[in-house]
Amino acid sequence: MGIFGFIKSSIGQKYVVATTGLLFALFVLSHVLGNFLIFVGPEAYNMYSYKLISNPFIIVAEIGLVVLFVVHLAVAIKLTASNMVARPDKYALQAKGKKKTDPVTKAMWIQGAVIFIFMVSHLITFKYGTYYTAEYDGLVVRDLYKLMVEVFASPLFVVGYVLCMVMLGLHLSHGIQSALKTFGFNHPQYEAKVRTVGLGVALIVSLGFIAQPVYIFFFQ
Repeated sequence: MGIFGFIKSSIGQKYVVATTGLLFALFVLSHVLGNFLIFVGPEAYNMYSYKLISNPFIIVAEIGLVVLFVVHLAVAIKLTASNMVARPDKYALQAKGKKKTDPVTKAMWIQGAVIFIFMVSHLITFKYGTYYTAEYDGLVVRDLYKLMVEVFASPLFVVGYVLCMVMLGLHLSHGIQSALKTFGFNHPQYEAKVRTVGLGVALIVSLGFIAQPVYIFFFQ
C-alpha cells in the first residue's frame, strides 16, 4: 500500500485529521499568546501585528493555514459520514460508563461547523475590517487595536465571541486528546497526561481569547 492508498484508508484519514488538528492547535495557541500583547497596550499590539503582516512569508503561511483547515474539515466530515453509514441504526442498548460516548464527542461536527463560521466572520471583521492607522516613531502601521476596541464595544459581539471560544475550547480539549491517542498514546499509563495536555491547551486558548474582549469591553 502506497502513501496515497494509506491516506485513502480509514486509518490513514484518522492520522490526517489528527495531524492537521494538532497543527491547527499549535497555531491557535501561538496566536493567543501573541495576542496577550493587547494587555500591554496599543503600540505593543499594533507593532506585533505589523511585524506579522509585513513578513514576506505571511502569504505562504496564510495559504498553508487555509489548506490545513480545509483538509482537516473535509476529512473529518468524510470520516463522520462513513461512520454514520456503517452504523445507520442506534444500538438497542446504549453503552454506559467509560464506553458511553460523551455529548462533547457526539457534537464534534457541530463544534467544527461553528468554528468554521466564526473564522470566516473573524476574518471579515478584523483582517478585512476598517483600516485605521497609527504612527510610532515615524512608522505608519495599521491600528488593529482601535478596531478591536470599536468591535468589542458591542455586548452582543462580545457574548457571541465568548460562546464561540467556549466551543473552541471543548473542540480542542477532545480533539487534542483524540489525536494523541491516534499517535499511540492510547494506554492507561498515558491517560492522565493526555487529558492534562488536552485540557491545558484548551484552557489557555479559550480563556486567553475570552479575556481579550472582556478586558476591552470593561476597561477600554
